[in-house]
Amino acid sequence: MKKIVSSLPFRLIVALLIGIGLGRLFGEGIMKVVVSLQYVLGQLITFCVPLIVIGFIAPSITRMGKNASRMLGVAVILAYVSSICAALMSTGAGYLLIPHLSIVTDVQGLRELPGVVFQLGIPQIMPVMSALAFSLLIGLAAVWTKSEVTCNLLEEFQNIVLKIVERVIIPILPFYICATFCNLSYEGMITHQLPAFVQIILIVMAGHYIWLAVLYIIAGAYSKQNPWEVLRHYGPAYLTAVGTMSSAATLSVALSGARKSKVLRNDMVDFGVPLFANIHLCGSVLTEVFFCMTISKMLYGQLPSFGTMLLFCVLLAVFAIGAPGVPGGTVMASLGLITGVLGFDDAGTALMLAIFALQDSFGTACNVTGDGALTLFLTGYANKHNITDDAQ
Repeated sequence: MKKIVSSLPFRLIVALLIGIGLGRLFGEGIMKVVVSLQYVLGQLITFCVPLIVIGFIAPSITRMGKNASRMLGVAVILAYVSSICAALMSTGAGYLLIPHLSIVTDVQGLRELPGVVFQLGIPQIMPVMSALAFSLLIGLAAVWTKSEVTCNLLEEFQNIVLKIVERVIIPILPFYICATFCNLSYEGMITHQLPAFVQIILIVMAGHYIWLAVLYIIAGAYSKQNPWEVLRHYGPAYLTAVGTMSSAATLSVALSGARKSKVLRNDMVDFGVPLFANIHLCGSVLTEVFFCMTISKMLYGQLPSFGTMLLFCVLLAVFAIGAPGVPGGTVMASLGLITGVLGFDDAGTALMLAIFALQDSFGTACNVTGDGALTLFLTGYANKHNITDDAQ
């Protein structure tokens, strides 16, 4: 019971409920403080996004350079194809289902939030896209020049950023969620949209299970092995991911489970599972696409065009390969796409962060469990091409 109460999903749910309750009780004077608090916390979270991008993507590239380029290329292609196909499936489901959900687009009668009293602007050190380009170039250049000093520096910087996430971002996230839903409740948006929130979370969870089934069936057919012999060992990893919302925290459990499978090669497990934990985020991508479409309908009255969503999916799958495996890492790393491609304003971005964080444990669990299917792909590829352990 103590573990449940102290878990991040539990704290986020409590924060959400408290925020909704306080929003119904607070007057305009107190709401000025709440709005200002949300603004400052949002500024801090946004400031950390480029740091997270650099801190995780660049070291991942340097570590990849030490592995066999052939298997690395196959692994990256598998992760990208899985993510983009999951995103496209989610897009199709969005166009089919969202118009039939009970989403109220008429926001007339909502109370207006008071203005921000204390504006503490914390500008980013660089835009997100600049951080991505910087990470790619620095990581590749460090590999090309075999610069151990730079590689070690990037590893240390990743540890520093991870501590920032663990001790700053994650602890303030419940307060940010609470303030966000307090504002929505004060406006009256929650009353209008609560049924939609419940519906979309259930739909997304169903999408996770459908995509996992597709991945394992295809992986089993390609490798000519029984995919259940892999999937049945991922139960502990799935539950660990649900409880921790972190692929990094789940990695040891996933490795232990994958090694118990009789159809996975140990060398492919040791290579694939840690790698996919950093570059394969199919569940998070599927979730983000559907949520973005829902919020677009909810706040802006219409779904994005198909061309816009196609561009968003293609780019999001790229971002997912380098997104940090931390709670909300995918959506934080792709904030530039959400604002730049989809045109979300501050309200849309805040709502996206809020509802994504609430179900992120299930998205992470889908990511981790899907890694087993891709490792089965790698095992089949290595066997078909006579790649031995010594060749790795």
